[in-house]
Amino acid sequence: MSDNKSRKDKVVKVLFEAEDNSAANIQKEQLGKYSEIAIKMFHTRVLTMREMLFPAFGELAAKFTMALEGYRVMYYTDVLHINYTYVILITTLISIYDVLNNPLMGMAYDKTRTRWGKARPYVVFGAIPYFTCVAILYSGAMVIGNTSPNDPKKILFLFIMLFMKETFETIYKIPRDNMTTLMTPNPEDRIMVGLLNSYIGDLGAGVVYLIIPPLMELNNKGYINLPLSHVFMIVSLMTSVIGAGGNIAMAFGCRERILLQQKPAPITKTMFYIFKNKYAMRNFLAAFAVSWWRDGNYNWDVVTQQEIFGGSIPSFIAELPKNILNTVSVTFIPKFKKIFKNNNKVAVIVLRFWDLITLVLECIFILPIMSKEKRWAIVGIFATFYGINALNNGPANVFEAELGREINDYTEYVTGERPDGTFGILTGLISKITDPLGGLFNIAVMKWSGYDQSIPKTPWSQGDKNVYRKV
Repeated sequence: MSDNKSRKDKVVKVLFEAEDNSAANIQKEQLGKYSEIAIKMFHTRVLTMREMLFPAFGELAAKFTMALEGYRVMYYTDVLHINYTYVILITTLISIYDVLNNPLMGMAYDKTRTRWGKARPYVVFGAIPYFTCVAILYSGAMVIGNTSPNDPKKILFLFIMLFMKETFETIYKIPRDNMTTLMTPNPEDRIMVGLLNSYIGDLGAGVVYLIIPPLMELNNKGYINLPLSHVFMIVSLMTSVIGAGGNIAMAFGCRERILLQQKPAPITKTMFYIFKNKYAMRNFLAAFAVSWWRDGNYNWDVVTQQEIFGGSIPSFIAELPKNILNTVSVTFIPKFKKIFKNNNKVAVIVLRFWDLITLVLECIFILPIMSKEKRWAIVGIFATFYGINALNNGPANVFEAELGREINDYTEYVTGERPDGTFGILTGLISKITDPLGGLFNIAVMKWSGYDQSIPKTPWSQGDKNVYRKV
């Protein structure tokens, strides 16, 4: 009996109890000696303006890529002319690969200790091959593009390039996304970096949106004859140069100031603690709730802009209040911090509920007039509610980022380290599992609604307006 209890106690200690070198296991008297240092670190801002700007340049590069990736399915189907079913199959296989690839990289990152830092080596040596893959992928139509949707060369090219791109993205992106946390423990520093990242990054995404949709519209309406293959090649080359340069500049221009345990906690223990952490599991459930759909691996935003709004000018008007108020919302951060008394959890719940209400109201007002081709009424409703939604973007992004860091701070208290890479495995993996489901769901939506993706994207080109309401 005593042997069984001893084995059980040993298992509990190995899996769930705090590490010997963690703050949770230090005697209160000894912990008190370090409290003044910890408080001083928490309240002292250490980042220079250069260190705040370099991550923003890295984010600018990331948002360039993210904006380009927003048109990825359209590129696969409309430019490379690959059958949508093959696209779903390939992305499913890549997702299965990522289920294995991401945890390994997260664990490797958490175990990394070098004289150059924890994140910097991965960012320096991972950014160039990743952005090279981006450039080759989106320039491929210039070499192998043809109208056959079942050409095995194109299918093989897409699979190989997505495989390589996902591999190098995992190597460089997990460390890059966690580098800010290693630079400073001060919340004000991290908030300022987060804001600069958000708004300079949005500027980069806006440049891509100002290039691709208008050129697509002009092509579809026959005003110009500039193949989209050329557009994607130019944008991807620009993205890759800025991406590689911006991220390497960030790696060399920023210091990692957070001291890490030389001997990290075992991965098994970190994983079990994450499963035990109710806040981490809530984040996991939240990620699952949204990631199974997201854009569903199809460019429905492009459908809205080109077919329902009717082109780039109405789309610009529809998005204008959001873009303006998104920037203005930054000025509300001090006021919201005061209202919520720095309670990040309550702030996130209230502000995300605000988002939910505005989007539901938008649907309620738009759906009845969708089939009547009242384009400017739809544009006006969209602009109004997306503008209201954007009013809280600055505070919501800040509170959500700090809430995530608070969870990781507590993990450090218990385990004696910052397992940021391992921590991101759960939320990162769920999107890899659910993305293929989104693709299958899209196929079902197209069949049910009658939406024909092969028809050029011009105003109300589907013919039956009810198709758009169903979609």
